[in-house]
Amino acid sequence: MTDWFNTVLFGIYPYICLAVFFIGSWMRFDRDQYTWKTDSSQLLRKGTLRWGSNLFHCGVLFLFFGHAFGMLTPHFLYEGLISTGAKQLLAMVCGGIAGVIALIGLTMLLVRRLGDERIRATSKFSDILLLWLLWIQLALGLATIPLSAQHMDGSVMVSLAEWAQRLLTFRSGGVELLAGKSWVFKAHMFLGMTLFLIFPFTRLVHVWSGFATLGYLRRPYQLVRARRLNLPADHQTPTRRNGAA
Repeated sequence: MTDWFNTVLFGIYPYICLAVFFIGSWMRFDRDQYTWKTDSSQLLRKGTLRWGSNLFHCGVLFLFFGHAFGMLTPHFLYEGLISTGAKQLLAMVCGGIAGVIALIGLTMLLVRRLGDERIRATSKFSDILLLWLLWIQLALGLATIPLSAQHMDGSVMVSLAEWAQRLLTFRSGGVELLAGKSWVFKAHMFLGMTLFLIFPFTRLVHVWSGFATLGYLRRPYQLVRARRLNLPADHQTPTRRNGAA
């Protein structure tokens, strides 16, 4: 029963989340581009918005790219430069600092949204739910640090990374690598995948806009024609020259 449950959660569920993530994002952009943004409550009250938003985004961006690099980089690419134990220690320290920064910023945003009556009245259910899910996810991530400190050889980190790499390369045997791992790690992984699942249906889609700004660097020049007013109705009709047949 446990093996079947783990197979569903960590062998099948990830592909469902990724499929909904990409297809849902594309469909929302194609059908409802006006909502491809995050509704700001800055006009209602600035307060701690700037501090909370900056702290959260700086911390969570570092965590995202750190997880992507750490989980998806094959072991043989860095084993000659840094040991697995040293890599784990680096991840614990840097990830811990970034996690605390992100959690402080998110807590400020959550208190602001729930504590201000005007902001809460204009908030969607999905906005509040998303903030709580992100808060729990950050808390779970920080809770993995004491557990990781109990095995500084980096063996668990390598196992989790191997699971992610086998998953994305469609290789079998990834679920078995999670056997015996703490429920905190598994809850952190499950909630992380769930965030990808709900991504297209929440304000998280504005993340795509941030990456899309890189497209301006390669965008060709655009010709813009002035719109002329008070022109005669036949101004686009070609004139006939004198002597023409």
